[in-house]
Amino acid sequence: MMLGLLLACAGVRVLVLEKHADFLRDFRGDTIHPSTLDVMHELGLLDASLRLPHSEVAELKAQIGDVLVSIADFRHLPTRCRFMAFMPQWDLLDFLAREAGRFPTFQLRMKTEVTGLVEEGARVVGVQAVTPEGPITVRADLVVAADGRYSVVREKAGLPVQEFGAPMDVLWFRLSRTADAPQTLGRIDAGAIFIMLDRGDYWQCGYVIAKGTFEQIRAAGLPAFRERVARLAPAVRDRVGELRDWNDVKLLTVRLDRVSPWHRPGLLCIGDAAHAMSPVGGVGINLAIQDAVAAANILAEPLRARRLTVDDLRRVQARREWPTRVTQRIQLVIQNRVVRSVLGASAPIRPPLIVRLLRTFPPLRRLPARLIGMGVRPEHVRTPIAR
Repeated sequence: MMLGLLLACAGVRVLVLEKHADFLRDFRGDTIHPSTLDVMHELGLLDASLRLPHSEVAELKAQIGDVLVSIADFRHLPTRCRFMAFMPQWDLLDFLAREAGRFPTFQLRMKTEVTGLVEEGARVVGVQAVTPEGPITVRADLVVAADGRYSVVREKAGLPVQEFGAPMDVLWFRLSRTADAPQTLGRIDAGAIFIMLDRGDYWQCGYVIAKGTFEQIRAAGLPAFRERVARLAPAVRDRVGELRDWNDVKLLTVRLDRVSPWHRPGLLCIGDAAHAMSPVGGVGINLAIQDAVAAANILAEPLRARRLTVDDLRRVQARREWPTRVTQRIQLVIQNRVVRSVLGASAPIRPPLIVRLLRTFPPLRRLPARLIGMGVRPEHVRTPIAR
């Protein structure tokens, strides 16, 4: 959606295909990072976007064992907004769609599911899709796969995927929230990692489990799971009964992978379709937005002139692959050295050395804030929206 908005703003005809009837899906990433807020400012949309329902967090905190620690302090970032915004993703997508719809070069088709590619020789020249009215074929100078970690477009294109593995999965569910509830982001304790995202009148909760253990947890029964949640988050003990059955708990299978190359003639992958990110740091959305900005900056002119080449697509990958590799390497280190040890622990844990250093020397919190809040290579918009 961001790429469609940026290209339409630059005078490129764009069609975005969305298979659902709306964007209302729960348990998706809802973090709007300071670098993304900078992008919104550069587009002239920051004030309007911050009028959407959201909460602002200037400091990320977590409870590790019995110790409350600050992990990242955004208040010193060289950005316009020195906080992370938690905003329902459907609100942001609706907002971007409305703004993009102001341009005659932008079109959005809902309930249109891409099922295949149209190819001429080695070149992708469009997609096949199904709609409520029947199948359609859409031809285009460029097809962009922005359809997530289980990308149909990527699969149909036959692009090779390198899997890096992940030691965990996440169980997502919601619990009601009172106005006086604490603001702790989550808790890390022996055998468990638990996060709570403030959604106003409810918590979006994520319970991190060892990969492949969901069926064991189900077999132990829902009462046992409720009790595990209550022990980790005493503030919601009186509300764990809102989990009435296992249909209230959704499994997110964590993946960490990267395609190579990201493109074929006539086709480009961005976001999770190019590089599925671990939930560590919540940076997947930020990487995807940065991909979109870089792609628009590089491709707008050749698309407008109808002279797009494979070299142009290669430039997008060259611009974005290095920050992706660095971020995934950091995620792998945290997964293997922290997440794996926490999930495998049976005795009470204490904060690791790096966290103890963050607690003792507050200026050190600026480094994780920069990595989470801005990323390795933040991108900037070249064409602001004319208001």
